[in-house]
Amino acid sequence: MEFKKITEQPSKYDDLELKSTEELLRIINIEDQSVPIAVEKALPQIEKVVDRIVSQLQKGGRLFYIGAGTSGRLGILDASECPPTYGVSPDLVIGIIAGGDYAIRNAVENAEDNPNQGWLDLQAYTVNTNDIVVGIAASGTTPYVINALSQCNHFNIPTASISCNPNSPLSQEAIYPIEVIVGPEVITGSSRMKAGTAQKLVLNMLTSTTMIKLGRIQGNRMVDMKMTNKKLIQRGINMLVDELTICENEARELLEKHNNVRQAISAYKKQ
Repeated sequence: MEFKKITEQPSKYDDLELKSTEELLRIINIEDQSVPIAVEKALPQIEKVVDRIVSQLQKGGRLFYIGAGTSGRLGILDASECPPTYGVSPDLVIGIIAGGDYAIRNAVENAEDNPNQGWLDLQAYTVNTNDIVVGIAASGTTPYVINALSQCNHFNIPTASISCNPNSPLSQEAIYPIEVIVGPEVITGSSRMKAGTAQKLVLNMLTSTTMIKLGRIQGNRMVDMKMTNKKLIQRGINMLVDELTICENEARELLEKHNNVRQAISAYKKQ
């Protein structure tokens, strides 16, 4: 089946530099509204990936994201938010970017074109068959990501992908491909726009749904969150007040004693 980079096809908008600020904002906003619809069409694919992630994590495995540029940064962002939100180990969800940590804030020349480095970066974490590796690339053509998944497949490590072009080389390599077809970008080829938004929405779904299914949420509350500032401490207190029907002072004392909402609730109910 022929592969075409839809995200890099010419935009239907011409002469952007001649438009007013209001016109530009409306154009971008109109295009952005199509992203959730594209994500909705991919829900069956996303469901399969979530179920496999849950299965791998339940057997003691880890979730890896691997990407380059914007895609790599989005994976790192999602991975880095899991420990404070769900109280899990920083080693459970791991984001890897072509070019290493320096590439989080800087462009690293030709990093994404190295077909061997992705697998080497995964090997640094002793990736194994209990894990699952999700390759992220808007175009679906990034050598760094594609070959990393190819090597994973060779060693029977489950693979998934997130891309925004249909039938891309990355999708063909992944056991569980997710394709969110957002169409051409307002600025041709600028995949940090609709494609980046789509990838972020999918990543939100992957980890949020996974953590719910792993029991890291009670009701809709982040009972395992790490309370690292006053706002989060107050949120924990409010959770205890609502859940246990106690006063705020009692909730505060309970939280100071256990330093964890889930443990505080459990201890109180055992009294």
